[in-house]
Amino acid sequence: MVRDGIPFVAVPLVLAVAPLAFGYWWVAIVLFVLAAFMAFFFRDPERVSPSDPGIIVAPADGRITLIEERGDDKSKSLLVSIFLSPLDVHINRSPVAGTITDISYAKGKFLAATSDRASSLNEQNSVTIQSRDLIVGCKQIAGVLARRIVCWKNKGDEVQAGERFGMIKFGSRTDLTVQAPVELLVKKGMHVRGGVTPIARILS
Repeated sequence: MVRDGIPFVAVPLVLAVAPLAFGYWWVAIVLFVLAAFMAFFFRDPERVSPSDPGIIVAPADGRITLIEERGDDKSKSLLVSIFLSPLDVHINRSPVAGTITDISYAKGKFLAATSDRASSLNEQNSVTIQSRDLIVGCKQIAGVLARRIVCWKNKGDEVQAGERFGMIKFGSRTDLTVQAPVELLVKKGMHVRGGVTPIARILS
């Protein structure tokens, strides 16, 4: 379990002691179930990223809700939006190995994460990664339930493909942008796993 989830698990467990001691077992059961869900939500499974050269992996677990390819072969870019439900793992992982060149946080609204306007209007944190001649962006976007975006990295940090860089609590969206010609390996509606599922392959 990720350390950010410890208070969310510990608090209901502590609160369950008093009602259990006084015989209000049904209240204690509700609190124990809540603690169990929090432990499930903040789970942090180990992942092994594919070693194939040129692969860009998913930055989050969830369902692909939007794919946009823009530009021509010389200046092509890709946008892939991943919606994370409360049942998905909420850890964000780097899609490529490289250097974090910029981190930009912006306050905003809490529209539904699947909304077309969420990417521009919602509270968000953008992480830019330079990987050789490739620029990749990961945008953590808060949703209706998500009220806390966490980023554990700093500008200038080196990251490996699949390495954890943050999380979004309680339902959210993660946008992946790639500023380079790539071969798309996924389609809308697919469920992907952060750090594991190949999203695209860099065209040489």
